[in-house]
Amino acid sequence: MITADYHLHTSFSGDSTEPMENMIQAAIQKGLTHICFTEHMDMDYPVSEATPEGTFLLNTDSYLYDLARFKEKYAKDIKILFGVELGLQPHLQKELALYARAYEFDFIIGSTHVTNGKDPYFPAFYEGRDEEEAYREYFQSIIDNVKKFKNFDVCGHLDYVVRYGPNMDKNYSYAKYKDLFDKMLELLLENEKGIELNTGSLRKGTKDVSPCTDVLKRYKELGGEIITVGSDAHCADDVAADFGRAAEILTGCGFKYYCVYENRLPEYKKL
Repeated sequence: MITADYHLHTSFSGDSTEPMENMIQAAIQKGLTHICFTEHMDMDYPVSEATPEGTFLLNTDSYLYDLARFKEKYAKDIKILFGVELGLQPHLQKELALYARAYEFDFIIGSTHVTNGKDPYFPAFYEGRDEEEAYREYFQSIIDNVKKFKNFDVCGHLDYVVRYGPNMDKNYSYAKYKDLFDKMLELLLENEKGIELNTGSLRKGTKDVSPCTDVLKRYKELGGEIITVGSDAHCADDVAADFGRAAEILTGCGFKYYCVYENRLPEYKKL
């Protein structure tokens, strides 16, 4: 049983309007023991009509103020951790390093949302080329990011691009992109970084979690043990969504534990 959700967004993230307290109350109602808020911090995110300048720049001080207040208020009901989801881009190495050191985070997700100036969330990322080329560009960008920046704990939603591709996961598999996934996983293991099982893709219409089950199996085969579980919820209703399925998948892949973090240190919880 999984009782910790380590990927949550509130109104402090540019793509959510949900008050933090609503997320906390939902987590308590669902029987969670730990939650970690991981608000978006995407520096140099491409500006567009849909995403004006500063959309994904986190007001970290305001976020931390509210979190500290609710952490005390709900201390008897649930453990609330201070996290962030950093949007990685190779040219932001110094800026990300300074930011990550500026606050005493419990947990940092390193995610790739922007590849060569474009977010795969938008159709423009796929225009003028086939889906495989777009997916390969995205997977390579994760490798490039991890080579450049290492001050994070787990790498977020490794196949994020698949959520938004023209055919989503219809023609997608670990085997098709094995060369890139193996480089990615070996690099993460070499640097003692974990990955997350993200259930958010299921709500977008994919058949599998993110990354897909075969990638999770491969991570385990290569010796990977550090894995967190996150719903990627942006509203209270989605807190801990599909965690029963996540537990079954992890067990089926051979995992006996999942991780929670505090003070940037992993603690293993039995599935």
